[in-house]
Order: sequence, then structure tokens, then C-alpha cells
Amino acid sequence: MIKFKYVILYVEDVEKSMNFYTNTFNTEIKFITPEKDYGELITGETTLSFASISLASSNIKEGFLASKESAKPFGIELGFVTDDVEALVEKSIKNGAVLYEDITVKPWGQTTAYIKDLDQYLVEICTEIQ
Repeated sequence: MIKFKYVILYVEDVEKSMNFYTNTFNTEIKFITPEKDYGELITGETTLSFASISLASSNIKEGFLASKESAKPFGIELGFVTDDVEALVEKSIKNGAVLYEDITVKPWGQTTAYIKDLDQYLVEICTEIQ
């Protein structure tokens, strides 16, 4: 059996990052370690997880590129589908995100916008593809 189960974002402050996603996207906390260096959110079939940069560094001995405010976001995005892109973009900005690409309607009818979360990860907020 093979199943895509989770995505882990490496962040400075696991609890703060989890709270952003909980407060913005109405996710629920599934688990957080007592040390608050790893946690998981319930987001459906695939779990969105967070690990502190220090914990990640202990696991990834060869190192990795950390997401930084001064850099462009990585070439990967998280996607959240909603019926009201404008309201969710506004809510995300209120909770500390930065608008990266304004709301637009694609030729295939999908409405999209892009934000950078508190840790500079790229997040697409969009409607279902028509």
C-alpha cells in the first residue's frame, strides 16, 4: 500500500504557524508535541504538519533551504479551496499573511489568489476548477 499522507513545513515557531492555519482556514489541531517542535493539523485526507527548524535540522543532516522573508517563495504551494476567495484572502491578511498575487479569474473559470503565510510559504486560495 502507498498513500500520500502528509506535508511538513519547517518553521521557526510551530505553535504560531499552526494557529495561523487554524484561525485562517478553520483547521483543527490533531497533535502537538509537549516541546511544541512538531504538530499536525486535520485538513482532510492529507495532514498538514509543522516541524521546528531545529527539529528538522536534526533529521535532515545534509541541511535544507529555510523559507525566508527576503527571498521569493519556493516553487511549491499549498492550496485551499473556498466558495469566497475574497473573504478568505482578507481573513488571511488579517491573521498576518501577505498578499502575493491579487485575485484573478483564470480562463477556465477558476478564481485564484496567492498569499505568503507567516513563514513565507506560498498558499493558493481558490475556487474549485469549473
